[in-house]
Amino acid sequence: MARAGLNSDRLTRAGADLADEAGFEQVTVSALARHFDVKVASLYSHVRSSRDLKTRIALLALEELADRVAAAVAGRAGKDALTAFANAYRDYALEHPGRWAATLLPLDPETAAASAGVRHAQMTRAILRGYDLSEPDSTHAVRLLGSVFRGFVGLEGNGGFSHSAPDSQVSWDRSLDALDALLRNWPAP
Repeated sequence: MARAGLNSDRLTRAGADLADEAGFEQVTVSALARHFDVKVASLYSHVRSSRDLKTRIALLALEELADRVAAAVAGRAGKDALTAFANAYRDYALEHPGRWAATLLPLDPETAAASAGVRHAQMTRAILRGYDLSEPDSTHAVRLLGSVFRGFVGLEGNGGFSHSAPDSQVSWDRSLDALDALLRNWPAP
């Protein structure tokens, strides 16, 4: 018998918590049914499939991350904004590894267009205004920042830096210094 109070929002949040604890790949409707001690079939009135559940978690994570980044960069410009953006992103990924993994889930174009991913792109472009880049260089810089942030966080989250010196925090700080220098001195085509 289904527990009262189960709905798609509660299942999404429980799935996000499960992703952080066990890994995003472990999130399924069956795993949530075990968590709530209900039959799998009782959850299908709230989520259509494990893919639907994972998409909902991805959308939640993108929204949470966008809120965190927006708060971090408010009132900042230039390197200060770049650093605040990057640190908010990295901190979220380290605190919520499963949710962060969910942000990497490919979304169909319609879902992506309605997601907080659009806010992420807008905030990235906003911090780049402090560097006076025009198109198409601004787009190249957005792609560069996303690649560096995701790459570094992914390697760090998978233990890629845990067995070597210097500490990953030092590498992170130096990477942000290098990005700032590059953005201030963007090469001509």
